[in-house]
Amino acid sequence: MQDNATEVTAAGIARLAGVGRAAVSNWRRRHPDFPKPVGGTETSPSFALAEVEAWLRGQGKLARVPLRERVWQHLVGHPEGPVAALVQTGCVLLLIHERPTVWLDVSAGSDERLAAMLPGALERVIVPRFGGARERRADRGRNARDVRTASVNSATGVNGRSAVHEPQGGNEPWGGERMRDGTGPQAVNTPGAVHTPDAAHAPTAVNTSTSAQPTANTNPAFAVNSDRGVNSTPGARSVSPVNPAPGVNSVPPPPVNSAQGVNSAPPTHSAPGVNSAPPVNSAPAVNPAPAANSAPPVNPAPPVNLGSPVHTRPSAHTPPPTHTRPTVNPAPTPHSPPAVHTPTGPELLPSVALLRGAAELAAELGARQTFEFLLGRQLDANPRQYTLTPPELAHLMAELAGPARTVLDPACGTGALLRAVVARPEQELYAQDDAPELAALTALRLALHARVTVRGATGDTLRADAYPALRADAVLCHPPFNERNWGHDELAYDPRWEYGFPARNESELAWVQHALARLREGGTAVLLMPPAAASRRSGRRIRADLLRRGALRAVVALPVGAAPPYNIPLHLWVLRRPERAPAQPEVLLVDTGRFATEGRGGPDWRAVRDAVLDAWRAFDRAGRMEERPGLARSVPVIELLDEDVDLAPARSLPPAAAADGADQLAAVRERLGETLRLTADLTPPAAAGPSADPALPAHRPLTTVGELARGGALVMRTGGTGGTRGHARVPVLTDHDVLAGTAPSGTLPESEEEAVRTEPGDVVVPVLGGGSMARVIDEATAGAVLGRNLVLLRPDPAALDPWFLAGFLRGTANHRQASSYASTATRLDVRRLQLPRLPPAEQRRYGARFRALDDFERALRQAGRLGEQLVRGMYDGLTDGTLAPDPE
Repeated sequence: MQDNATEVTAAGIARLAGVGRAAVSNWRRRHPDFPKPVGGTETSPSFALAEVEAWLRGQGKLARVPLRERVWQHLVGHPEGPVAALVQTGCVLLLIHERPTVWLDVSAGSDERLAAMLPGALERVIVPRFGGARERRADRGRNARDVRTASVNSATGVNGRSAVHEPQGGNEPWGGERMRDGTGPQAVNTPGAVHTPDAAHAPTAVNTSTSAQPTANTNPAFAVNSDRGVNSTPGARSVSPVNPAPGVNSVPPPPVNSAQGVNSAPPTHSAPGVNSAPPVNSAPAVNPAPAANSAPPVNPAPPVNLGSPVHTRPSAHTPPPTHTRPTVNPAPTPHSPPAVHTPTGPELLPSVALLRGAAELAAELGARQTFEFLLGRQLDANPRQYTLTPPELAHLMAELAGPARTVLDPACGTGALLRAVVARPEQELYAQDDAPELAALTALRLALHARVTVRGATGDTLRADAYPALRADAVLCHPPFNERNWGHDELAYDPRWEYGFPARNESELAWVQHALARLREGGTAVLLMPPAAASRRSGRRIRADLLRRGALRAVVALPVGAAPPYNIPLHLWVLRRPERAPAQPEVLLVDTGRFATEGRGGPDWRAVRDAVLDAWRAFDRAGRMEERPGLARSVPVIELLDEDVDLAPARSLPPAAAADGADQLAAVRERLGETLRLTADLTPPAAAGPSADPALPAHRPLTTVGELARGGALVMRTGGTGGTRGHARVPVLTDHDVLAGTAPSGTLPESEEEAVRTEPGDVVVPVLGGGSMARVIDEATAGAVLGRNLVLLRPDPAALDPWFLAGFLRGTANHRQASSYASTATRLDVRRLQLPRLPPAEQRRYGARFRALDDFERALRQAGRLGEQLVRGMYDGLTDGTLAPDPE
């Protein structure tokens, strides 16, 4: 067995076999041939997944395990971690999606053959979709992490990678990304830069320095800024020495103005609009002997802007320049490593079982749906590691930005915002994130989602912008909030701060100005912002300048619960790079707080979307709009330019029309009275004691839900693993809805994966929280998707009455004996819940009583909600003057 084989815990074995953890413990004690632990701890051991699967298969316990669960266990137990495994799986799914016949050819044969042939096949798919260099490892057996950190002196070339040279032929599929100003790539030593020189010319050498400026013992011809803070030298046809001996004549580098404030220059002797970059295929000479015929010093050229061609006097040993074909509509070249790299054979070998299983699952679901399932499962399993943008909010932000051909998300996360963009012909999506795994997952997700150009990059956007030359049609961004270490000290003179240098505690305003800097004139940016960014005094100067120059067009206050953190009402800022300053600028302020709901499923998204888009489109057409009290107003900028420059919509919107406030309160009071009368009628009578019905035995025979499921009296289903098919948004019944007795309030992401749908008569039980609750699905709730942390019991009507089942499941003692306790939570094992064995007629007697109790409970909850609404309305009416303190 390999040392790095996939491992699985006892809980994973239980899920594989469809049993509880107690069964796995029994197997370990009763079967001496059960696989021995290979890792973990004494209390939580881990086992080799291959050995476990072989044992379960030999015992006949693996046949009923769903393929999805087997693939997920391979993923979560991968020796490199689930995220690295998910990236490799995404690469293979992209190959299956775009070149299925290639996968069939590569996957035929042994695992070793698959691992050896797969990198070449993946490279032919990854490079055209994401750009970057086609990588060739000098030693395929070395770990890719060691290869990526190889020194410049390595025989593999710059940064430990050998460049691949293709004959010039117009727009090559292996990259061909160019700057919009027509120049070539500016960071030729960046991993992923692809060089396609004319085959007739010899390759060039690249000198690399580890400092921001050339030192006295370094002789680069021209320094080019890379996102790692290393100056690289594309340039001369002869090999420029590194650390030359003293006395060697050297050519000082000419200063070049770059967007990052670092001296850099483009390649020498390149015509404007070239379609290829100088190749990087030779290592620089180290400490060569002094040259006898070295060229005398050449006067440096005057400073030039980044992207302009530089012409210098060639030395005696320099071949003539290479002339390349100009490109049409060049695209920006990333200044940082691409998000997706081709894995090597040794990296792929431990993943072969996972990749074969994912391919088998893709044959059932499709490649895109398989990746969405695995990604969604990973996000659900680690909710605290990721800050997610809800899909409804992502679609709203994309609609506010409008149709766009080039879209940038500089803090892409898992790619929810770019995935919400409506695909268009020749569309280009640009993504960057400082977490390499998130950038890779986003790029793969977008490539599988639509046939568009995807460019993903890794790096800190504010410190190392991957697309400094990009001018996008739209920017969508959910930036990190309240960051102190965003680069305040080192970015003081960055040209992006066009509207003012942000304070250390105003990282969000740095993201706002970065978004504006990457927009074309007239382009639109939509950012999710914390409400404090609209009113903090430290940011008032920047806010004032954004207003004066017409860059900030709208501020939308979202309801509480719209996005994490769910306890505060976040804002949307809509910005536009002004083509000219407006004469009398106005800004749209919208407050959608009224659409908050009591459930945890978020606000009423349909109402939020309609209100925001109606107000924005009316304002965008005319530059102003009619006032909508309590909801939206276009405010002249002059009204906001006081000493605070407070942009919170609630402070500038007039209250909602209160003419009918008293009538509304009267209606609430009347409904409350009716509900209270109903609760009095529904108050259950005192239950009869055991002596009232001597036919009932004192100790009734009991059975468990698990026994009933094995006997076919009911079917058990677990919620939260499926999604909604197509584009329809189906309501989801959440555990909070069951506990609070409210309507389905949750949503699931769009997916082709089949979800669990409720039917009338189903009994739904929450498994977290410790409360004794069970809910019978009625006609109004039927059809909803079963959410996470819920178990659905579908009884056979001929064997079980649903109300009888739900009533006995709610017993406090029943829940106590079926619950397990952790340090912070209580989990219910539904299989261990008990109920008596009674004939159908007796079940219906109990069921009728339990149903009456449920009606009474609903009436009490309704009365409580109406009472809270009445009290809140009375307070508001008395404080805003719409109600008199004394009744007339």
